[in-house]
Amino acid sequence: MEVRLDGRIVLVTGATQGIGRAVAEALARSGAAGLLITGRDRKRGDAVAAELSTIGTATVFAAADLADPEAPARLAGACIERFGRIDGLVNAAGLTDRASFVDATLDDWSSLFAVNARAPFFLMQAAIADMKRHGQGGAIVNILSINAHCGSPELAVYSATKGALATLTKNAANAHRFDRIRVNGINVGWTDTPAERVMQAETLGQGPGWLDAANATQPFGRLFSVTDIANLAVFLLSDAAGPMTGTLVDQEQWVIGANR
Repeated sequence: MEVRLDGRIVLVTGATQGIGRAVAEALARSGAAGLLITGRDRKRGDAVAAELSTIGTATVFAAADLADPEAPARLAGACIERFGRIDGLVNAAGLTDRASFVDATLDDWSSLFAVNARAPFFLMQAAIADMKRHGQGGAIVNILSINAHCGSPELAVYSATKGALATLTKNAANAHRFDRIRVNGINVGWTDTPAERVMQAETLGQGPGWLDAANATQPFGRLFSVTDIANLAVFLLSDAAGPMTGTLVDQEQWVIGANR
């Protein structure tokens, strides 16, 4: 089965590195006609856009900090201005700051919910409005986390943001199924990303050997790669997924609900 996105215009957040970057590249290689990619680092974003454009997909970078309440509307507007419409949206950007019940602050709560829940909501709002205007349907994929089911103690607030976005994913899917707008989410398991490498090796002080140690604990001998996540995201955006909507896929190598 060949998964194609020929002719589609897709907005991808968090697309300058990690999962978002991998999704954007997979979309370009699957024939997307245009991509609006976002991130906070303009230099890195411009470089990614130039690289993806060489694949044959017109790619534009728009710098944005999703903590800014105005960013979602601005990004959607930039995509529509450049390409005329939005056919697909991937909410891949997210903060992974640690904050537990015993040490979380109001600032932790505000910043995590702003980027991980508020921004995706208003990006979906803008994308859905444009999809409805054009009457051709569309597809949205939200990059969630396996932590939405519960999460480890130090990820209490982060887990809550992903739980909120999981509910919003289903709500949007239910509200707009007759508009032929499909909305699905991926509950991502532990994935080797640039941000996770910094978090584990530096922020949490695990040192350079953390990845080998982490890989050794996994049933299949490795963490997920960003390509693993990107492949599923592109499938969910494509016609290959059929009318599937409102689904939260646990992309995990531990069976949820099983006694480890």
